Amino acid sequence: MSINSCPNCNAKEYIKSGVIANRQRYKCKKCNYYFTVNKLGKKIDDYYVNKALQLHLEGLTYREIERILGISHVSIMNWVKKYNVKRPQSTNYHPTYKILNSDELSRYFMNTDNVKGAGVIVTELGDKFMLIKWERFKE
Repeated sequence: MSINSCPNCNAKEYIKSGVIANRQRYKCKKCNYYFTVNKLGKKIDDYYVNKALQLHLEGLTYREIERILGISHVSIMNWVKKYNVKRPQSTNYHPTYKILNSDELSRYFMNTDNVKGAGVIVTELGDKFMLIKWERFKE
């Protein structure tokens, strides 16, 4: 990765100043700030960020989303904080979810008893579908 300017003062005048942890270190000539080349991290596709936030809003826990999407629950927590996503508070409904392929999904909806008295949403997860259903808690 190339350095264009000092991250502290944006000056273009800098010099090499050693190596730290196998990364080149630089010193700005204007502000005497030491900096290194930023390492390239893994970038997760925006599709998975949107899906994770959507599933969070649907009431799934971070760990459940982690098991479904294969993304760390810590990353999901960080996205929720970053985008300031707030889940509406509702204690009357409890979401349950199933992962189904297209044939199973069509058979599920053929039985009308599966959708009576509940809200249902279907979202795509790669080659499968996730069905989220809200039912009132049984008393």
